[in-house]
Amino acid sequence: MNSKKTFLVCHGAWGGGWSWKKMHPLMQAAGHRLVTPTYTGLGERVHLMNSSVDLDTHIEDVVNVIKFEDLSEIVLLGHSYGGMVATGVADRARDCVSQLIYLDAFVPEDGQSLLDLNDADRQRMNELGKGGEWRVPPRPVSPDTAEADLCWLNARRVDMAIGCFDKKLKLHGGPLTLPRSYIYAKQITPADTFGPFARRTKDAPGWRYFEIDSTHTPNVTAPETLMALLQKIVA
Repeated sequence: MNSKKTFLVCHGAWGGGWSWKKMHPLMQAAGHRLVTPTYTGLGERVHLMNSSVDLDTHIEDVVNVIKFEDLSEIVLLGHSYGGMVATGVADRARDCVSQLIYLDAFVPEDGQSLLDLNDADRQRMNELGKGGEWRVPPRPVSPDTAEADLCWLNARRVDMAIGCFDKKLKLHGGPLTLPRSYIYAKQITPADTFGPFARRTKDAPGWRYFEIDSTHTPNVTAPETLMALLQKIVA
């Protein structure tokens, strides 16, 4: 039996900890703990959204969960936009994180914003900014999502502040050296947003590379497959 792990999720854009609902019983059955905080301004914290919320806010949200919940030896998991957040969290809580897993996620370097890594969204958000709009509406959900899940997701996904996307990540302690893994969702969309990160990490020193047969949100569309893969990674 594998020793119990504490998984701490940095969720994707427009979502929340609630979107990892299907993973909780699977984690519990496997003997692990799953912690899924929601960032400021999203999910049950939507009433806190304002124009000053940015990437640093969300990094601080998760760092404070680590601090106040006394978490240690964490398996930190960043999904999609959560890769930006998780990188900042791993930097600021180096003594508390044992390994970092990117799930179809952005992998930033010091000084990079999400828009630096995603030209497809840059024009969209530049237009919003020029018009004085700071709210960024959700992108469509993965096309393989079941109808019931689609309704569930769309009823709960909310706008985000543009600062979450254009704020540049600042690493306080230099490059990360902890063990890192990348999970690439093989059922790609035409834009293949995360393909560059998969190719970059596939044979890179200090990285382990995995693929999952799903589209972008396996925590919703393929939870059992994701659980089996996570078990393999942390074994």
